[in-house]
Amino acid sequence: MELKTRGKAQHIDQSIVAAVTRNMYSPDRNKILLIDSGEGNQAMIGFSCVLACSKTLVLPQDLPLVNSVAYLHHLKEGDIVVINSDGVINTLYRVDSFQNALLVTERCNSNCLMCSQPPKDREDIPYLHSIHRQLLPLIPKDCQELGITGGEPTLMGYLFFELLKLIQKELPGTDVHCLTNGRSFASRNLTKTLSGLSMDRLMLGIPLYGDHARMHDYIVQASGAFDQTMLGFYNLADSGIRIELRIVLHSLTIPRLGKLARYIYKNLPFVEHVAFMGLEHQGYTPYNIDKLWIDPVDYAPALEDAVNFLASKRMNVSIYNSQLCLMPENLWKFTRKSISDWKNIYLEECNKCQALERCGGLFSSASKKHSEHIHAFNWDIPE
Repeated sequence: MELKTRGKAQHIDQSIVAAVTRNMYSPDRNKILLIDSGEGNQAMIGFSCVLACSKTLVLPQDLPLVNSVAYLHHLKEGDIVVINSDGVINTLYRVDSFQNALLVTERCNSNCLMCSQPPKDREDIPYLHSIHRQLLPLIPKDCQELGITGGEPTLMGYLFFELLKLIQKELPGTDVHCLTNGRSFASRNLTKTLSGLSMDRLMLGIPLYGDHARMHDYIVQASGAFDQTMLGFYNLADSGIRIELRIVLHSLTIPRLGKLARYIYKNLPFVEHVAFMGLEHQGYTPYNIDKLWIDPVDYAPALEDAVNFLASKRMNVSIYNSQLCLMPENLWKFTRKSISDWKNIYLEECNKCQALERCGGLFSSASKKHSEHIHAFNWDIPE
């Protein structure tokens, strides 16, 4: 699914953030008009900007315009976009998706071997924050869930808390899920500041990759990360912040997965959710594939042991980014359709499967690397 397109910008000096519409007969200065084909008419002057696939469209009065846009078919009525002065059009919010997220920075203080979005050392926080300040008041108030991701969101500093306050103001009924490596919360003051916001709908998703420092620190490529993360867990728990613990499944985490599960139960029983996550063949992963790859069929016994142990202790457990045909049957109840809709695919073999609607499918990058054991069920599997 496309989330970006571009054209030739005219009379755009600064970024424009607004919802899109194809109704040219209801001019609105707070909306962006889409012209998929044809030339439109004079009514177009009533919009904040016009996006047109036409190469020849010209607006009167030097109004903002992006013509020669490659495509607009991916945008639906009410979707929110940002138009940049270079003609790049990024989708910020999709009205028919439950998986919208704010990318707040690409900077990070870790450098994980399997990072699907490798960090970039550039000062992008002020720009992205200014975009989100414009975006949040436009998001429908019935938005069920909104993600915050990076990079590492806490590197925003005080702007991280400004963002959360704005979400709380504009979307008080929305569940907020923030992905963070948790290291910054080793600071007691930072954790207290977060607690002071009283955001009951906020959950932090924090990874832990080993039951000892050497393993975790190697995987995240940051010395001292394990100790900081563990202290962050305890500070957050003491402050009543909701926590999801995430474990990416690959050849470095699998050998001690059972020990890690028992470590979690003994030392972190307060986490609200434990998610075991399949590997995404994206970002750094292809470059480290020899260190990371293990077929899910081969790690199924270790995963089965870890999941069943935690579940037996009444901990809330899920398996993300997995395919039913690769999992033992007694783990199917833990599998979730977790892959973001814009990068979720099914292989040709999957289209023959009777369990297609229940299965989470694959990442789009799996077209380059996936299990050789994926196969279709030709019978109905039980609910």
